[in-house]
Amino acid sequence: MTTVRRDSSDQNVSVHKQTTPTDPPANDPLAPLRDRRYLGLLALAGILGVPISAVAYGFLKLVSTTQKWIFTDLPVTLGFRAQPLWWPVPTLAVAGILVALAIRYLPGTGGASPADGFTTHGAPAPAELPGIAIAALATLCFGAVLGPEAPLIAIGGGLAAYAVRLARRDPPARVSAVLAAAGGFAAISTLLGSPLIAAFLLMEAVGLAGATLELVLLPGLLAAGIGSLIFIGLGSWTGFGTFSLAIPNLPPVGQPNVAEFGWALVIGVAAALIGSAIRLLGLRMRSPVERRLLWATPLVGLIIAGLAIAYAQGSGRDTAEVLFSGQDALGPLIAHGAGYSLGALLLLLACKGLAYGASLSSFRGGPVFPAMFLGAVGGIAMSHLPGLPLVAGAAMGIGAMSAAMLKLPMTSVLMATLLLLTDGLATMPLVIVAVAVAYVTTVRLTPARVGST
Repeated sequence: MTTVRRDSSDQNVSVHKQTTPTDPPANDPLAPLRDRRYLGLLALAGILGVPISAVAYGFLKLVSTTQKWIFTDLPVTLGFRAQPLWWPVPTLAVAGILVALAIRYLPGTGGASPADGFTTHGAPAPAELPGIAIAALATLCFGAVLGPEAPLIAIGGGLAAYAVRLARRDPPARVSAVLAAAGGFAAISTLLGSPLIAAFLLMEAVGLAGATLELVLLPGLLAAGIGSLIFIGLGSWTGFGTFSLAIPNLPPVGQPNVAEFGWALVIGVAAALIGSAIRLLGLRMRSPVERRLLWATPLVGLIIAGLAIAYAQGSGRDTAEVLFSGQDALGPLIAHGAGYSLGALLLLLACKGLAYGASLSSFRGGPVFPAMFLGAVGGIAMSHLPGLPLVAGAAMGIGAMSAAMLKLPMTSVLMATLLLLTDGLATMPLVIVAVAVAYVTTVRLTPARVGST
């Protein structure tokens, strides 16, 4: 209700709006949640979670099937008894050619460069989605050391934003942003073993807080929950599994002791030093590769292949431990870590770390899984020294290296603890210390950008 008051001269007019008890406060940050239109936004997020998670499941299945065909079936088809030692050379050269062509000639440069870390860049345009998918498939299927999470988030966000534009011409920017974020939630809902980890990963990467967190979190969690159900249902229906990271059946660990807390400090500093060196390698290599893209990217692929071959020759193990993201190899590594010699672990850490840095400079994918795998390798290597159990070392290594490479401390703690189930809960205090030390040390080692505070 509005009242008009005039002064005695009748020259000044003031208008006062009288509020009623049912009117929301003028500066209420949660007012959009009480709007009926927000319920429609939640419903739309849930609906979009179904096809986007199905697309993500199909993408991961295509990657898994193509990897098996390239590295297992094709050598046998060509007459070899098994994969020859030199096999990564042609495969990674082809990967470099395909990725370079996608970056140079397709819209969107194949997605964001992973050398910049795990950052979000908004939903890509529909025309950019084919280039992102092709560059990611070439990277993941042919053996480069990156993971699927970043391209899946981009594809999920792009599909959600495109669906909104199809349903409504010129939708509000906030609606498009919220649903694009929900599409990213749905796309990686079970990739990290739990929709909760996926939610924290995206929220911490974007830097959501306050009322904005409330607005984005609910549609995102709803889409992630529905996406998890779709992943589980398709995995059961097809028999292919959920393609999610889980590490069950590990030996139990006891309560942390003083010696293990001391190792948490050491692991945190070591992860910061190694992670900073890997990231610096990727950034330093990126500029010269981008200037000579069409031949430099295949050359980087050959370097990665050479590192995998060197590890296989030096350790007697499979080149696959250096190649790929490490998502499938992480569980077996921790479960059978006691069977690795200290020399093999150190050689694996060096070769995969260098291959990871080279992949960051040139290929397209996510940095999460290689960081987790390298952290586990380093923690298991340190467990050969007195006072550090293997599982505790692996847990601290996963958390610390993730914090060093991603600069997302909360997500790093969650990944290291939830993925190890009951062992992760027992080692959580150690992981928190290792992550905190790694994060602070990494920030201090990172040069401040001009204009930053």
